[in-house]
Amino acid sequence: MSSSNEKSNRYLLTDWKPENPGFWENKGKHIARRNLWISVSCLLLAFCVWMLFSAVAVNLNKIGFNFTTDQLFLLTALPSLSGAILRVPYSFMVPIFGGRRWTIFSTIILVVPCVWLGFAVQNTATPFGVFIIIALMCGFAGANFASSMGNISFFFPKAKQGSALGVNGGLGNLGVSVMQLIAPLVIFLPIFTFLGVQGVPQADGSLLSLANAAWIWVPLLLIATVAAGMGMNDIASSKASIASQLPVLKRFHLWLLSLLYLATFGSFIGFSAGFAMLAKTQFPDVNILQLAFFGPFIGALARSAGGVISDKFGGVRVTLINFIFMALFSALLFLTLPGSGEGNFVAFYLVFMGLFLTAGLGSGSTFQMIAVIFRKITIYRVKLHGGTEEQAQREAVTDTAAALGFISAIGAVGGFFIPKAFGSSLALTGSPVGAMKIFLVFYIVCVLVTWLVYGRKSQKK
Repeated sequence: MSSSNEKSNRYLLTDWKPENPGFWENKGKHIARRNLWISVSCLLLAFCVWMLFSAVAVNLNKIGFNFTTDQLFLLTALPSLSGAILRVPYSFMVPIFGGRRWTIFSTIILVVPCVWLGFAVQNTATPFGVFIIIALMCGFAGANFASSMGNISFFFPKAKQGSALGVNGGLGNLGVSVMQLIAPLVIFLPIFTFLGVQGVPQADGSLLSLANAAWIWVPLLLIATVAAGMGMNDIASSKASIASQLPVLKRFHLWLLSLLYLATFGSFIGFSAGFAMLAKTQFPDVNILQLAFFGPFIGALARSAGGVISDKFGGVRVTLINFIFMALFSALLFLTLPGSGEGNFVAFYLVFMGLFLTAGLGSGSTFQMIAVIFRKITIYRVKLHGGTEEQAQREAVTDTAAALGFISAIGAVGGFFIPKAFGSSLALTGSPVGAMKIFLVFYIVCVLVTWLVYGRKSQKK
């Protein structure tokens, strides 16, 4: 973009100084908050699309399809796999194209899988391979998280980044719960009959119109795209090439913090994707779709709280305590499953809500850790090599944004691994216990890593 075009672009912020108290109070915070709330709206809808199959897969066989349990678990897992992979390039896009432009593009393209899925479920001759493609396309929605979080990190001063990222990520994650609440309601309403949607009769006399679960998001995505175009901004100082962002991949802490984020956000999105299917296999007499939304709802709100609490008490301390509780809840889950006795759905549900709560809190606290740690190590590295304070601060912002995006990509792998692990464990042994043992060991390892690498060095990070 030429300098003349930059000056004529009213959406481009050419002098952005959030660390300057006077600038922040008089001008900065109002612009930052406007961009934050539009970003939250777009990200919330993206999470709705990303997790569509967690509600759709449970109902496919009810409308005439004949897929196996393992195939249905695979459909719930695939969006997280493609979303994780796509988060890598998405994490570099904001410094190249600008946050406003990329939000517009990344939101509007989500209309494609929604429209296609709506048509696919209306034809029982649709092959399983087509659903695989659509599920993978839903992963574009999951990739939005990387670019959204990186973009918001540019707008806020370091003292407020934990809270801002917690709000953006937490309320964005709320889309999982919103979708799982709305989808079971709209599939029984004659919303799109004017487009030829015909409901499939069910045993209780109701008509199930599964296309509604996909098409209901299309008009909302269009509105969000317009809002992003009219109300968001690009920041000139955030411009950076891919080459300038790639060195962050050499940082040891990037890979270690990715492990911790995989355990927290990966658990949140993985449980969100697989909980309904898992509960259906273990307690088939319970109508889980009426209750599935509450776990992601708790986790999403907890993520926002995790960022705020970490800003006050330290991300390391909050993350360490949180991992201990994640391990405890995982151990308790064994006692609630039918394989361990008769099974107790109430206990199973309550323990899983505890897992959702801690996964959400941990997502917020680990993200705060990432922002704090990467800012410190980048500033130290630049100054060590003779860089100025201004250079150090500028590189710290770019490195932190790139790290947040890349680490979020690795964390999203949990959304594939967890439901796939449940499906494979059930297929091999008839029980999810094998998968849960792996998760328990993983959480214990994360307790040790958090304490040994970060906890003993500083209780204030």
